[in-house]
Amino acid sequence: MKIAIGADHAGVRLKEGIVQVIKELGHDVIDVGCDCTTSVDYPDYAVPVAEMVASGEADRGVLICGTGIGMSIAANKVPGVRCGLVHDLFSAKATREHNDTNVLAMGERVIGPGLAEEIVRVWLGTEFSQGERHIGRLRKVADVEHKYHSQA
Repeated sequence: MKIAIGADHAGVRLKEGIVQVIKELGHDVIDVGCDCTTSVDYPDYAVPVAEMVASGEADRGVLICGTGIGMSIAANKVPGVRCGLVHDLFSAKATREHNDTNVLAMGERVIGPGLAEEIVRVWLGTEFSQGERHIGRLRKVADVEHKYHSQA
């Protein structure tokens, strides 16, 4: 798979280790930055990753900021993106199995590198269950997305 990754200044250290894990798993990485610890704006990194996933340029995306909250909010504004904010292994698996998330958000100030690396392994290794109840729910989410984006 091709994985796009982005971080703001509060997630750049964790991003470095996550890039290595993704490569070790045999995936290609598109790193959109940032590569600094001076203050930057998280939407400047979340949106390009989300757009790459939505367009098919990347299969999935990973976003890291201080808490993961800002990144997940920004990414979920892009039609077709289902970004899950994850800080534990159960949620990493469930968000793929039940919600077919295509972008993962995490917070460097919330979890350590060991757990973050395991979350990425679980998230990338888990397939969508494709059960009818999950597909129906995702259709409803897509309908809401279409309703509000078609009004703009």
